[in-house]
Amino acid sequence: MNKGVCWMEGKIQPLSEARVSVRDHGLLYGDGVFEGVRFYHGTPFMLGEHLARLQDSARAIGLECPWRQEELTDIVTEVVAAFSQAQGYLRILLTRGEGALGIDPRSCARPQLIIIADGLQMMEPAVREQGADLIIASTRRLPADGLDPRIKSLNYLNHILARMEANHAGAHEAVLLNTRGQVAEGTADNLFLVKDGKLLTPPVTDGALAGITRQLILDLAREDGLAAREQTLAPYDLYTADECFLTGTGAELIPVRSIDGRKPHQCPGPVFQQLSRCFHHHIDQHCRNNP
Repeated sequence: MNKGVCWMEGKIQPLSEARVSVRDHGLLYGDGVFEGVRFYHGTPFMLGEHLARLQDSARAIGLECPWRQEELTDIVTEVVAAFSQAQGYLRILLTRGEGALGIDPRSCARPQLIIIADGLQMMEPAVREQGADLIIASTRRLPADGLDPRIKSLNYLNHILARMEANHAGAHEAVLLNTRGQVAEGTADNLFLVKDGKLLTPPVTDGALAGITRQLILDLAREDGLAAREQTLAPYDLYTADECFLTGTGAELIPVRSIDGRKPHQCPGPVFQQLSRCFHHHIDQHCRNNP
């Protein structure tokens, strides 16, 4: 088993020994933002894009990040070097910091930065090969006028409730709809479908996180000659898709075998297989060849 490590307060320690104050508003109220980053061959993948989104999320909630992107990059490099494996997963958290009880953020004098390196396996290898079973959750994605989906906040209760529905149904993942009944995203991933040779994914305006892997897949698809676009989708579109798959930093690419018991025509399908090859080739180009 990999032994995770954690950077806090300027030093790296074993993850099992890391502690956060019970007065930290990230713990008390979910007041903070985060990023998840995969690293391959000892190199964080698309780190610049993740750190830029972290800082955007922080600015959106009025949370000052005292660390410049270059400083964050140096800390991440130090954490990856301290980890025992060349491949793993980073969780970068920026909380409002320690403060008084009560939600008023003015009591928090200094933000807290936490960077964890550990292993992450979101689904078993057999599921990755044969496909995941999904349900459409009754829990709806929070609307943008409540919490903008572009903010990657520490408050994931909405998604946790949807994942609990999947667990109770014996499924691997749940799809969240928005309040208009349109497809938004999975509980921890973005969603794509293929219909009549076209690659489609819900737009951010329908509640999807502006996923970094999601955008990469759109770019790789277009570079490889596939018709790819954002489009508002309904459950009907998922039920009648030729192919369906999930994407995300943690998920990478996972084919979908069923949605509410309806099966796509193919799993894994040719478009998924094509994009999976492109994705892993892109990783090798940017990580194996750029240590």
